[in-house]
Amino acid sequence: MYILTIPNILTMARIVLIPVFVSALMYQRYDFSLLIFTVAALTDLLDGMIARAKNQQTELGRFLDPVADKFLLVTSFVLLAIYGFVPKWLSIVVISRDVIIITGWLIVFFITHRAKVEPSFLGKISNAMQLTLVAYILLYINLNRGYLPEPKPLEIFTALLTVVSGLQYLYRGLKQMGGSDG
Repeated sequence: MYILTIPNILTMARIVLIPVFVSALMYQRYDFSLLIFTVAALTDLLDGMIARAKNQQTELGRFLDPVADKFLLVTSFVLLAIYGFVPKWLSIVVISRDVIIITGWLIVFFITHRAKVEPSFLGKISNAMQLTLVAYILLYINLNRGYLPEPKPLEIFTALLTVVSGLQYLYRGLKQMGGSDG
């Protein structure tokens, strides 16, 4: 199957946008960082929809899409924590879940010689909340923190979803090691 599909191009564009986003944040161009992040988040939404609608799902896309998501989200949370826009504990929660998922996948693969990591609905909702939170915080920064409610409730909700989805992935990995595909 042809790998330069529109969904794969969108995913690669998301990866290319990450250093642009980082630069915008580092140079305190919060308006530009919000725009770049929004475009990157939209590519995440569009690549999957187009891949399914046009039957353009590829092995490259199955690999690259979650990698692009993780790079975008981890980079965002690390930078936002460094600059004091999100609490460090929240970044630790987001990054830890991803490290645990990847480590668990490797362990399952080495033990069973197969590891099928299918995104769960809860995992997708958690990623969507993380993207939403980052966008909200960037919007909050751009509006000089006066026009929007504090992001604290959204941060707590995002952290809870992240933890619960991480536990679900852990449970699913343990079931795979036990012999079923749960």
